[in-house]
Amino acid sequence: MIRVRKPAEPPEVLRTKGARSRRALSAAYSRASRGYETGAKSFTFDPALYAHEDVKQSLRVAQHDKCAFCESKFAHISYGDVEHFRPKAGWRQEEGEPLSRPGYYWLTYEWSNLFLSCTLCNQRFKRSLFPLQTPTLRARSHKDDVTAEDPLLLDPAVDDPEASISFREEVPYAVEGNARGEATIRILGLRRPELAEQRRKHLEQVKTLRDLIEIGKEPYAARARDLLQRMQRDAEAYAAMTRAFLR
Repeated sequence: MIRVRKPAEPPEVLRTKGARSRRALSAAYSRASRGYETGAKSFTFDPALYAHEDVKQSLRVAQHDKCAFCESKFAHISYGDVEHFRPKAGWRQEEGEPLSRPGYYWLTYEWSNLFLSCTLCNQRFKRSLFPLQTPTLRARSHKDDVTAEDPLLLDPAVDDPEASISFREEVPYAVEGNARGEATIRILGLRRPELAEQRRKHLEQVKTLRDLIEIGKEPYAARARDLLQRMQRDAEAYAAMTRAFLR
C-alpha cells in the first residue's frame, strides 16, 4: 500500500451531477431522518456517476493501474471497483456486527472518498467495514463534521501507508505495532495467501536482480540495476514491498 496522489480537481461529472445528487440525498435525509436511520427507507445511489468512465480513468492514472490497497495490477483482467473509503449505504465497526444505517450517503460522489480497488479487497474483505478508534466521534449525517473522526483504516490519499505498514519478505506487518497499520492489514486481507503468493513471485525477481548486481558482470549488472530502480517506482506493482526489502 502506497500513497495515492489524486488530482485536486474532481472529474466534471462529480463536480456537476455528483454535487446535485449529494444535495438531493442530504435533503431526503433531512425530510425523513428517522426512516433512513432505522432502515425503513433507503437511498438510491447512481453508479453511473461515481463509477463514471471519467472517474475510473482519473483513478487509474492516479493509482498507476493498481489497486489502491493491495497494489496489484488488475486492469488486464478486471474493470475494478470504484470503492467508497467511507461506505455509502451502511457501516460496521466490527466484523459480524449488524449493518448500521445510514452510511456516508453524502460522500457517495465525493472525490476524496473514491478509490479504485480490486474486487477481492473491496467485495471480499473491506465491504462495509469502517472502524473508528473512537466510535463516538462517528459522523452520522451530512450535518456532522467527518474530519473529527479517527479512522482505523489508513486513507492512502491522506496518510503515508509506508510509515505504518512494512514487509518482512512478502508478509506485511504493522510498524512498531501501529494500530492503524494492523487494522488496515486485517480488514483489507493484505495477508491473504493468494496475494502473498503473487508478492513472493515478485520478490524472487527482485532477489535475482540484486544477485546479478552483486556478481557485477557487465552488461548484465547494469541492466539489473536499471530494472531494480524501475521496480521501486510508484507505478510498479508491490512497490512498497520492493522498497522495504531493498532497505
